[in-house]
Amino acid sequence: MQNFGMSMLWFWICYFLVTLVGILHTVFNIYVLHTKPTDAHSMGDGYEKNKPWHPLYHIILFSLFGYLYLNGLPAPSLGQALLTGAVWAGICIVFDVFGWVIIRHPWSLSFREFYIDYQPYISLIYLAIFLGPAAGYGLLLL
Repeated sequence: MQNFGMSMLWFWICYFLVTLVGILHTVFNIYVLHTKPTDAHSMGDGYEKNKPWHPLYHIILFSLFGYLYLNGLPAPSLGQALLTGAVWAGICIVFDVFGWVIIRHPWSLSFREFYIDYQPYISLIYLAIFLGPAAGYGLLLL
């Protein structure tokens, strides 16, 4: 990786931004569209209705941040973009286990809820994170 520090800066900004977008979408659904909020038994309709949008948030934002990272490199390449995507997806996969499953909070999920019930979205999200920098590289070529 040509500049690991900058890669991590762009990754973490994007990770927290995409998480914030998802949370704000859920809040919008609950308070504006008046969907059922989170309760003791589920994440509620506000969350359920925005799950199909999660991969879209990820491919847009991770492509943009992949572009920003690669644009700052002296010699960006498709290989560099794919390596960046693999590192970003790997970090995200590990961090998600802790941030959404192991560490308990009001919006945490069980292993089953996160890895089985959240299909196909979680798989599409990780694919979007992996491909985001490659899409960003494609933007560099325009």
